[in-house]
Amino acid sequence: MKTKSNRTRALSCILAALMAGCFGGCGKPGSSATAVGGKERKVLYYQSAMHPWIKSDKPGRCTICGMELTPVYEGEAGLDLTGDSLPLSPSTIRVLNVQTAEAQLRPLTKTLLVSGTIDDDDSRHRVLSAYLPGRIETLHVSFVGAEVKQGEALAEFYSPALLQAEREYRLLAGPDQADLRVASASRLRQMGLTPEQIAALATKSPEALTSQILAPISGTVVEKKVYAGQYVQEGEKLFELADFSTMWFQFRAYEQDLPFIQLGLTVDVTTPSLPGKTFTGKISFIDPNFDEVTRSTKVRVELGNPLVDHHRRLLHRLYAEGNVQLDAAKVLTVPRSAVLQTGAEAVAYVEQGGGAYVRRVLKLGRRGDHFIEVQDGLAAGEKVVVNGNLLMDGQAEMNRSFAAPAEMTPATNTLPADLPPLTETQHRAVEDFFLVADAVTAALAADNLEKFNAQAAITHDAAGKLFTSFAGSESWQARAKEVEAASHLAKVHDLKEARRAFYPFSMAAVALAQAARRAGNEFPSLKIFRCPMTKDAFPGAASRGEWIQLRPEIRNPWFGAEMLDCGSEVKP
Repeated sequence: MKTKSNRTRALSCILAALMAGCFGGCGKPGSSATAVGGKERKVLYYQSAMHPWIKSDKPGRCTICGMELTPVYEGEAGLDLTGDSLPLSPSTIRVLNVQTAEAQLRPLTKTLLVSGTIDDDDSRHRVLSAYLPGRIETLHVSFVGAEVKQGEALAEFYSPALLQAEREYRLLAGPDQADLRVASASRLRQMGLTPEQIAALATKSPEALTSQILAPISGTVVEKKVYAGQYVQEGEKLFELADFSTMWFQFRAYEQDLPFIQLGLTVDVTTPSLPGKTFTGKISFIDPNFDEVTRSTKVRVELGNPLVDHHRRLLHRLYAEGNVQLDAAKVLTVPRSAVLQTGAEAVAYVEQGGGAYVRRVLKLGRRGDHFIEVQDGLAAGEKVVVNGNLLMDGQAEMNRSFAAPAEMTPATNTLPADLPPLTETQHRAVEDFFLVADAVTAALAADNLEKFNAQAAITHDAAGKLFTSFAGSESWQARAKEVEAASHLAKVHDLKEARRAFYPFSMAAVALAQAARRAGNEFPSLKIFRCPMTKDAFPGAASRGEWIQLRPEIRNPWFGAEMLDCGSEVKP
């Protein structure tokens, strides 16, 4: 599971170690003042680098993790956490190499490199088909790639039906036959003759047996489907022409690039077939039909392609690359390294002065090469952290998890002070229950679902024996009843489901262990550990969880092999 929580846990441990090491070298905890540059500095209080809410006016150790408290000197902000604020001492800032940059109004530059193909202008592409059955007598254009002009003869075509229609038209020469002549001309148009060819019939030799097939546009022959002497049927394809004087460079623009692309933008196009040569055109069309599979749409750039030495420089269907010259209007931006993307949320840490930093949720716009547009959450001139913010975010997340006692279960927070010491029988029953709880915990730490189900089957019996041993002691029976209620662990089918079921059981076991400690009962091998990141262990989990172990090494049951040693011991 590669989630933000993995990064947070790892970074938090690094940050705590860095801060602890730095503070340890900045002054001895046992002293109330230290000399810096010949001046004495007064120690305001002592604080845990790992758990900033643990403070003391005397040197000592953190009551949660056992780490040595570090001094906070006069003029330093310490590590108190208030809401989204994260104050850091000057020494911590140096250790983390915290660097900032101003949010500024600047042109949002982005290099958009695209690739596509060179195609011809679809609006200047023609297919010539036979209007009538007949025979190709002669070809005037006999190869693909030939350049032709509009009205130029492509072939001589013999068709008895067309020849008869031409003769009838010539015979309708009298003034009283004008209407018939118009009808005959219309018929010839339907047979494929142009108005110019019809007008020239008056001078055409009566001995001529063929008619010419003319090019409808100027362009290049891209396909030739007939040969001299070939008979063709009505509708059969003869020639295909394309006008290559203007080419279309077509590329795909992906979803994240569309905010930058607009009609009229200039694009510099290059192709490996013409090294060192650049063709420049403008975006003339953006396809409104978005492709849901590729998450992109087609964009068209028109390029001039004149004849050079009797041939076109840009060939049909070439591969090409383009550099889109994007508009660079001024917008509020921050460096890309300042933004941390945490799921759907984008955040940055803003310097407040005096070593204090505040976490801001940002509304982002377009992403440039080096900067990101900020639409909301920042003002021009504010300084954002561009280096060290990953560690800062990890520590802030961990601190917020630890500083939320309201999320702890009532069983963990409620420790009655009037519990009597356990009798020998009760002590043995509690010890037996801890053995079962430890086995369930070990199964999850080992990611062993089969073993968890096997141990879960005996937890309720162990809890029942525990309840029976407390007969006659109302206060202890109330505690045992909580344990029994959480001990109905049914068979589950995956580890997330197992950890969800384990959570109330584990918290009840921890509450029992803390009650026993409060009552003065000793279990030398028993340890209580806390994980501040259980909210990522299974859906709906609390932000922290605790468990008991009968071995000293941390074996986290919430994440198993993924983060086996994540957590800290809860000291008595």
